[in-house]
Amino acid sequence: MDNNITEYKMKIIKSNRRTMSATIKDGIVVVRAPLRIADKEIMRFLQEHESWILKNLAKYQEMEKQMGEPLKLEEIKELAEKALKEIPPIVKYYAEIIGVSYGRITVRNQTTKWGSCTAKGNLNFNCLLMLAPREVLESVIVHELCHRKYMDHSKRFYDEILKVFPDYHKWDKWLKDNGGILINRMRRGLS
Repeated sequence: MDNNITEYKMKIIKSNRRTMSATIKDGIVVVRAPLRIADKEIMRFLQEHESWILKNLAKYQEMEKQMGEPLKLEEIKELAEKALKEIPPIVKYYAEIIGVSYGRITVRNQTTKWGSCTAKGNLNFNCLLMLAPREVLESVIVHELCHRKYMDHSKRFYDEILKVFPDYHKWDKWLKDNGGILINRMRRGLS
């Protein structure tokens, strides 16, 4: 990097696109750029957006500090046990409101998903939801239960969610913004 740019982890993804963009994912600056763009153009783009990048990296690092230390295996097991006690009554409550049935409830320590619903109605939830605000947990439960009516992500699916959980988008955004930090805590603890 140029001397003018503060050093940070970066990933450059070149693809068949016309414009450049930058996002922060798990504390790494991800730059998406056109296939044939010169490296100096990417560096110029980074310099032009340096204040945004640094501000958002600082925000990520602050949030990571607030989220705590890497999780030990024992802590992950405790989260799973807690989830197995707390999640089923919430699922039952919302299933009655939505008017759906469900099968087995499983808790896992996943690094990619927060919840899932199988065609048979079995529900899976990530134990890390126990570290998120209660509203985040409820939003994921409602999301998965609404898949019992619509096994897609159509407008009618989201309309169903919003009927039951009007603040869904707020808490879904929280999870998108902060979920990577929780997952990194687990990854760092298991490595």
